[in-house]
Amino acid sequence: MQISVIGTGYLGATHAAGMAELGFDVLGVDNNPAKAAALAAGRVPFHEPGLPDLLREQVEQGRLRFGTSLIEAARFADIHFLCVGTPEGPTGAADISQLYSAIDGLVPHLTRNCLIVGKSTVPVGTAEALVERINGLAPEGISVDLAWNPEFLREGHAVYDTLHPNRLVFGVTTPDAEWALRQVYSEAITAGSPVVVTNLPTAELVKVSANAFLATKISFINAMAELCEITGADVTLLADALGHDDRIGRKFLGAGLGYGGGCLPKDVRALIARAGELGVAESVSFLDSVDAINRRRRERVVRETLGLLRETGSPGRVAILGAAFKPLSDDVRDSPALEVAVRLHAMGVDVTVFDPEANRSASLIAPDLRYAPTATAAVLGADIVLHLTEWREFRDLDPVLLRSVARGRVFIDARNVLDPEPWLAAGWDFRALGRLVAREVDSSRVDHYSNRPESAPSTMPVAKATIRTSR
Repeated sequence: MQISVIGTGYLGATHAAGMAELGFDVLGVDNNPAKAAALAAGRVPFHEPGLPDLLREQVEQGRLRFGTSLIEAARFADIHFLCVGTPEGPTGAADISQLYSAIDGLVPHLTRNCLIVGKSTVPVGTAEALVERINGLAPEGISVDLAWNPEFLREGHAVYDTLHPNRLVFGVTTPDAEWALRQVYSEAITAGSPVVVTNLPTAELVKVSANAFLATKISFINAMAELCEITGADVTLLADALGHDDRIGRKFLGAGLGYGGGCLPKDVRALIARAGELGVAESVSFLDSVDAINRRRRERVVRETLGLLRETGSPGRVAILGAAFKPLSDDVRDSPALEVAVRLHAMGVDVTVFDPEANRSASLIAPDLRYAPTATAAVLGADIVLHLTEWREFRDLDPVLLRSVARGRVFIDARNVLDPEPWLAAGWDFRALGRLVAREVDSSRVDHYSNRPESAPSTMPVAKATIRTSR
């Protein structure tokens, strides 16, 4: 079988390279000539670990190529994967115009029976509408099946997730469509990936339902963090205790700045909008609160930062560590970190941002911000440091070095992943959201702690003040 992948953004480029790796001849099609040319030359226009090497290898071996012609795709492939974007529209509903454009440009030019497979995240009911459109456009004598096969890629792990999916969902209407998808994914199925075969509406709902559930877990623990801040409880220990219940689990119970990116926020709002269109808005009304809690976390960090600047009378220079919505990515779509930076800048604060991968993509969205080449350069002269994206390299920063170049001493870990001890020992006023942290440390312990070999056992610095929650 020969495969086309229509739409070569993050999902499509990864899927095309993955299908080629599985041994198929693949044609990627995009309506952006510059993007298609870059991919054809083996260049990935975004950051995703492992993808550049995989893509270059498949292009060089001749199994993968890219172009801009849907007519060529129609004549080339037996299976067409739709991976076009479905961005959030002004009302929160998904904009599926790119899907219709792809169908309109592809189907009239088909020369043989084929299967079209939707991977884009769409409102439930979209596939059934597309079936009617396809039937009206298909050339006489050409049989076209439509299936839906939602993607579950994690940014930063997309190559692995493509080649080793943790589940496969096939929304189909014919046995032939199921058979074809089983051939495409035969290697993963043989390796043990579970397969769920269902109808089109169920397959459409799986992805948005999964993302809405994960968003709900994140917002739930952030709501608990707000209670912890008022009552003196510790949200990290609360999450640990909850996570030991296997009905709940610890994943996605990380309290902090909240979720972002191109999936969770968009899919939550799209699900709310679609339920309203179907007349059952009350069935998902709780998601309005999920979205509101998430937005409030960003406001919480902005408000605390501005309050601290007013209290200290500082000139107002803030270093922000992180711009991407999550580590291992340069994606700044609906990024909590970048929104905090932009809002502080709009309030007159002098903001400097550093992200290991997302400086460039952030500068395209927020060109008025200052971007530093390193974390140390970002912190130079800062009154307050905000840790907003949980890159692993930020966990390895030297608190003593950063303290020596900063002007102020306030450090806010808005992701709740850093160990407070070395930061406190280095003299930082270390704060976290909903987490118990000591405010002061015996200065006589600072040198001892800072010079302790990495292999030495950790000793909590002696606190002068009662341990309390950051507020």
